[in-house]
Amino acid sequence: MMLRRTTALRNVAAATAALLLGAGLAPVASAATPDAGNPTAEQLSAYWTAARMAAALPGDTEPAAPAATDGPQSGELIPPSRSFDGIPQAGAFFWTDANGTGRTCSASVVHSPDHNLVLSAGHCLKGYSGSSPKRHLGFVPQYHDGLKPLGIFPVKANGVYVAQEYYDLGEHAGAAYDFGFAVTEPDQDGRQLEDAAGAVQLLTGTGYAHVPVRMIGYPGSAQKPLECLSWTTRWVSDDPADPGTFERIACDGFVGGTSGGPMLVPRPGGWAVIGLIGGYHTGGNTPQISYSAYFGSATQALYDAATTGAPPAGPAS
Repeated sequence: MMLRRTTALRNVAAATAALLLGAGLAPVASAATPDAGNPTAEQLSAYWTAARMAAALPGDTEPAAPAATDGPQSGELIPPSRSFDGIPQAGAFFWTDANGTGRTCSASVVHSPDHNLVLSAGHCLKGYSGSSPKRHLGFVPQYHDGLKPLGIFPVKANGVYVAQEYYDLGEHAGAAYDFGFAVTEPDQDGRQLEDAAGAVQLLTGTGYAHVPVRMIGYPGSAQKPLECLSWTTRWVSDDPADPGTFERIACDGFVGGTSGGPMLVPRPGGWAVIGLIGGYHTGGNTPQISYSAYFGSATQALYDAATTGAPPAGPAS
């Protein structure tokens, strides 16, 4: 799928320059009266010092060597990315693995009835199904430069939702289900996540082609997130190990740690999310090309489960 769209890129930049300057700074949701402070969040905030967050390694699983094409094609235009201080509605998950090593992935705040929902890649969240230990799992909106400018939000027990198909098929055969939601607790001041940070709207069933698309992700060990303006196209897998049809986006510099980072489109008053870094080859094997599982009925069903408190899925015992 050859892309030679210099003119298209110029049009994307012209159409979205004002959005980049303003939409990310739009007023967040009206803050509700906070509840009493949350001791769990206080403990989590004390654990995740600036040094620990900066030292966290990418939580993305290492992709297998691709058996088929994955990366820029001859003559393809690759839009550049830039480092910035982020937006309140995107941030980073931090946790410790079974060996106590700090890990991180990217994520975004999605509007929900209870104002407490985060969207990320299934391969980042799948280790926390059911009653699995949380191991210091928390979300930091607009993380940058070792700061927690809007606090840190613990993930509720039994609050991680990944599709059963993803557990059953695995991260490659189940690449089309590589998305997940995490239900958070209030921060140490008793605020719900969306009341502190605002949220983006989840869009499902809107097709594969979107323009303009603003992609945001946190490269592992980087002190600031990256953003890039581009467009998504339809990508039919050419690798039998990772079957499915995905969104494909060209943006330079999106390396390990950016998994789960949102692909955003402008909406009146803010942004909506139509994909995230993941899916085919767990998001791609090169820094220039990223992928997303398609947001369709399976994504909507998982969102509905997370927002209604249904029991989360988990690995087959």
